[in-house]
Amino acid sequence: MEEAFENRSLGSIWLSGERRSPLQVLYDLDQSLSSPLAEVHRQRRDLLRQTCSRLTRRQHLLRPEDLRHVLVDDAHGLLYCYVPKVACTNWKRVLLALSGRARSDPRTIPARQAHAPGSLPSLADFTPAEINKRLRSYLTFLFVREPFERLASAYRNKFARPYSEAFQRRYGTRIVRRLRPRANPDALARGHDVRFAEFLGYLLDPRTRRDEPFNEHWERAHALCHPCRLRYDVVGKFETLTEDASFVLDLVGEPDLRFPMPPRPKGAAPRDQAARLFQDISPFYQRRLFDLYKMDFLLFNYSTPSYLRLR
Repeated sequence: MEEAFENRSLGSIWLSGERRSPLQVLYDLDQSLSSPLAEVHRQRRDLLRQTCSRLTRRQHLLRPEDLRHVLVDDAHGLLYCYVPKVACTNWKRVLLALSGRARSDPRTIPARQAHAPGSLPSLADFTPAEINKRLRSYLTFLFVREPFERLASAYRNKFARPYSEAFQRRYGTRIVRRLRPRANPDALARGHDVRFAEFLGYLLDPRTRRDEPFNEHWERAHALCHPCRLRYDVVGKFETLTEDASFVLDLVGEPDLRFPMPPRPKGAAPRDQAARLFQDISPFYQRRLFDLYKMDFLLFNYSTPSYLRLR
């Protein structure tokens, strides 16, 4: 599959050939130089490709299981790699609405339906020939987020909210058992009060990734979506979600479809929330964590947070 991954044709037409594909629309925009937003996305693609060339050397060939996060919309010629905590629930809602698998207004689709196993086909479910056919002809996109703001969001959502009991029992109890000496029986049984420092200690513990892959909510975006092995036509960002989501829907030919925007966060801005969580983390562990997520910072052009005290 490697050759097809590396030699995508931006000018290829949709499999059906009946009308211009989103990929063809993007190609035409790039050629016309008429869209400032298309230019922004061209620059993001170029930067990603240059950074991959500079930082990566030998890489393993992609296996079908590496493509599990890439969702397929055959009706519109789309491949979307979802990254949890980057509006992926709402993108799944949009894909369900586009594909006709759910009601037409994405905002009315329950989250549990959007996340239900098998609700959307994954690229990993196809044969190598079918995978390569779609990679050559479909618009491939992902959305990313400032890595530590995404990490802070995952911690708050999964460990600091009472409705995440199942998640806390699975991961919280493991973290407490491993990292909290003399933990009380309630914490050992429920895992409901994991501290941010304990969560980070769990991520940095070599046993964590040795025992099993990171959970998708804190796995690095590049490890989920392989942007140096797959060519992404659109790299959307959580920080410019409104504009970037509209851009993708315009390429699809569905400008009237309303992307369901996440609710405005209550209280402090995401950056300030992340800064508050990191303020009690030692410079030594800040550096180790930054090194763990460094590729996401570099590949997607995020600056080192000013609140870090790196040594």
